[in-house]
Amino acid sequence: MNVRQDAHEGAKQRSLRTADADAATPAYDQGDWPLASQVAICGIFLIVFIAALELARPVLLPVTFAFVIGFMLGPLSSKAKEWGVPPILTAIVLWLMVIVIVYGVIALLAAPAMDWIGKAPEIGQNIKDKFHFLNRPLQALQDVRNAILPEDQKSTGIGIDIVSFVQPVLTIITPAIGQSFIFFGALFFFLLGRARLRHAIVAHFDDHAGRLRALKIMNDMEHSLTSYLSVVTVINFVVGLAGMAIAFAVGLPSPVAWGVLAFILNFIPYIGALIMEVVLLAVGLVTFPTLTHALIGPLLYLAFTTAEGHFITPSIMGRQLTLIPLTVFLSLIFWTWLWGPAGAFLAVPLLIVSTVSIRHIFPEEGAVLPG
Repeated sequence: MNVRQDAHEGAKQRSLRTADADAATPAYDQGDWPLASQVAICGIFLIVFIAALELARPVLLPVTFAFVIGFMLGPLSSKAKEWGVPPILTAIVLWLMVIVIVYGVIALLAAPAMDWIGKAPEIGQNIKDKFHFLNRPLQALQDVRNAILPEDQKSTGIGIDIVSFVQPVLTIITPAIGQSFIFFGALFFFLLGRARLRHAIVAHFDDHAGRLRALKIMNDMEHSLTSYLSVVTVINFVVGLAGMAIAFAVGLPSPVAWGVLAFILNFIPYIGALIMEVVLLAVGLVTFPTLTHALIGPLLYLAFTTAEGHFITPSIMGRQLTLIPLTVFLSLIFWTWLWGPAGAFLAVPLLIVSTVSIRHIFPEEGAVLPG
């Protein structure tokens, strides 16, 4: 009996010691692992999503362009429906209007572009003569290159290989033909089935709140895109007139083409005006006899676009349509990196779409802080 009691007491004491040891050992906190796994899953999804956008660019890019233009033309479709115009007639008229505008712009820019491509060797020699004061630094660099590179890799003089210039252009133009077909096809069917598409998206949600939110997102998205792009189009039209006047005043060839180019490039925030100034300087160097004369056009355009970007546009657009400059810049960098020059044109519209969607999906709650 005593032996059994002693064994029982020993087991009890061992159990107490084990419990005390477990209590003294800090429990392993697994609270951070769910958060870490969620962050990892979101990161993997983001990487895969960006890769999918890049791989599907030949299709997604023209379709996205078509949707943006379709949303911008949405109010016109609504007005036509109120007036009793058949949807197919509205779609055909708006579609033909877009075709006329696009190919009108191409026709205005094609002739000067082909003329400059044909003069490429002459332009290269002219630029070389203008920058003769750089001969000594270039010669020093050439000497260093000659000392590093083998004999068969040396080159003399500065020239322009017309084949190496045209080949990348053809590489861009050839896929653009197929993408143009996708763009115009998607735009036509979007305009034709706009009402049905809206109805299908709204009907997809079961509850009343979800349907109302979807309808508000589409209406706000359409209104914001239309307002922004309409105001920007008018402003860019004035910028195009200014670019045409500057080109005419300084004596550059084809002033109308310069106006069209300024109008188009100004749809790209920040970078568009810079590209225009560089092109003005490059053509001025070829056209005018002195560097001072060549600088007049870019400086005048820089002064006008600075006033337009800092004073005219903000005062016209107001707070309702003003986007945060940092988000505009980051959107411009991301979409240009992902989809190239076409992505630069879509950066601001896609930012507007994202902003509107986030504002409705995650509405602000509580008091708005001042400032």
